[in-house]
Amino acid sequence: MTMAKPSHILALRFSALGDVAMTVPVIKLLLQQYPALQLTIVTTPFHKPLFAGIERLHLYEADFKNKFIGLKGLYQLASRLNKEIHFDAVADLHDVLRSKIIRKLLRCNTVAVIHKGRKQKKELTRKKNKKLRPLKSSFERYADVFESLGYPVKLFKQGGITKLIADHSLLPVTHQNKIFVGIAPFAMHAAKMYALEKMKTVVQGLAKTGNVEIFLFGSKAEAPLMQEWQNFSDHVHLVAGKLSFEKELNLISQMDVMVSMDSANMHLASMYDIPVVSLWGGTHPYLGFYGWGQNIDYALQLDLPCRPSSVFGAKDCPVHGKAGCMQDITPEMVIEKIFDAHQFNLSEKFKK
Repeated sequence: MTMAKPSHILALRFSALGDVAMTVPVIKLLLQQYPALQLTIVTTPFHKPLFAGIERLHLYEADFKNKFIGLKGLYQLASRLNKEIHFDAVADLHDVLRSKIIRKLLRCNTVAVIHKGRKQKKELTRKKNKKLRPLKSSFERYADVFESLGYPVKLFKQGGITKLIADHSLLPVTHQNKIFVGIAPFAMHAAKMYALEKMKTVVQGLAKTGNVEIFLFGSKAEAPLMQEWQNFSDHVHLVAGKLSFEKELNLISQMDVMVSMDSANMHLASMYDIPVVSLWGGTHPYLGFYGWGQNIDYALQLDLPCRPSSVFGAKDCPVHGKAGCMQDITPEMVIEKIFDAHQFNLSEKFKK
């Protein structure tokens, strides 16, 4: 007997920011392709702006810091979900201890869990006898979860996944005859970060052109490390730590090119169809975390036998140490890629 497809899926994905952002195109395409389907995503309150404007998507805020604390909090969260949401299937897009406990407590027999491909990723990152080949992307892995629930998703680029009305009050200058370049030079781990001194040279080089406006993104704690960069030119604008997450997303959506490490900013810019020049060290696009719809030509990386040495960049390279795998990427190479990406963006806009 064939079971009926679920009509309301409860999806679990709590962190990290980049991984949550990668669910957005998959969820949006899923709901577009199945107009009768309802979906509730359980995630942390900070991520709310990522899902704004997606029809039939409901967000349930799981505040693990202040509300659902510890094991008792997980029981409380599961109890509330059982009581408040009329779901008939669970999609665990995270598969960590927290989500495993919650899905066991949910009153639902139809559960699908992401397959992270840990074995294949280990083969790709091990020191010897690497199997260097592109693995399934996170987008495909998320789509597989929904397919196992009866909803195969056709993944195709569709312009900006999220549409925002540009808030020009966030801009210190007008966009006319200017190239807006966002630079997010930080990452969670050193093995994924380009040397700040070299990125400073990139900013100086761009500022000298006169027609490039540079916006420096980062956290409030990272802002002081870029403070002096503003002194290079009036064309350099430090926005790190000054905006709410919602306003930061709006500003990112107005960039012409984004420069990012293998970090969340690559995925945030990708949501708005902004071309990203990404810099890669200990990690690699082959691991499946490349930006949605991004041109692989704008991934700056070196062909080294030690790469990749880590899935998430948490481990130092056994050969080059912390950030050595990207030390031969010159500032000139970064600047050249930025202008290449801008020309590509112009040609794409012209086609539209």
